[in-house]
Amino acid sequence: MMHLISLVAFPVFLLSLLTLGLKGDLFSSAPAVIACQVCGFAIMLWSRLSFPRGSFSFGAKPVSSTIVTVGPYKFIRHHIYAGAMLILWGSIAGHASIANAGIGLVASLFTLGKIVREERLLRASLPGYEQYAHSTKAVIPFLL
Repeated sequence: MMHLISLVAFPVFLLSLLTLGLKGDLFSSAPAVIACQVCGFAIMLWSRLSFPRGSFSFGAKPVSSTIVTVGPYKFIRHHIYAGAMLILWGSIAGHASIANAGIGLVASLFTLGKIVREERLLRASLPGYEQYAHSTKAVIPFLL
């Protein structure tokens, strides 16, 4: 079941953004929403650029035997997901409704499932990941 959740998490997230976009609720002129989305995108970009060339994969399975601990990975382990959630929930905060909160909840639950799946794979396949996981937070610096 967790493998299935991991596989569909990315399409579900994209569908969530597409749905918000089609509803006109993805972007906002509110400075707080813009700040959340710009920060989310910057975090995702910084995270992606922190990977050594050829070692990044959209799948959960590691393509390298090296744990990335530079850049934002000094502080949290799942920056790309954290940045994506910042973009999504920034949009939802700017266009608050029960429907949008439901969209965000579904996308967040699938993303959480993907994180759990990746954590299991990384702990099982990368020596030293367990220690790294104990010294860094998963998604929110200093909290979670």
